[in-house]
Amino acid sequence: MSVKIRLRRGGKKKQPMFRLVATDSRMPRDGRFLEVLGWYRPLDKPAKVKIDVPRTIDWLKRGAVPSDTVNALFKHSGFATVWDKAQKGEDVSGMALKDTITERPHKVKAKARARMTEKAAAGAAETPAA
Repeated sequence: MSVKIRLRRGGKKKQPMFRLVATDSRMPRDGRFLEVLGWYRPLDKPAKVKIDVPRTIDWLKRGAVPSDTVNALFKHSGFATVWDKAQKGEDVSGMALKDTITERPHKVKAKARARMTEKAAAGAAETPAA
């Protein structure tokens, strides 16, 4: 059985709330799962995430593979560094994770570029042609 760590959607319509779950890779997104490892609320500003560190480390040591989205959550919350230290055999019991996730840097850059092009277009439209 191939185990994946991925997001399971919950919440109301247009108000998603996700649980991080360890599940068999053959199961559907919201299907049967083995264990809940945390949760993620993307609509809260800033987005909130909670990861059960000891259980997640245990599943990763057993060979569970995180999805791309869960990998990104691990990086943004600081769990990736905890996992790296756990693999090296260091003590991670005192390490704390971030509870919130701000906007990703590449999205911030994209918004800044969009604003710059809008300003340039507006400036070009206001300049009279000779």
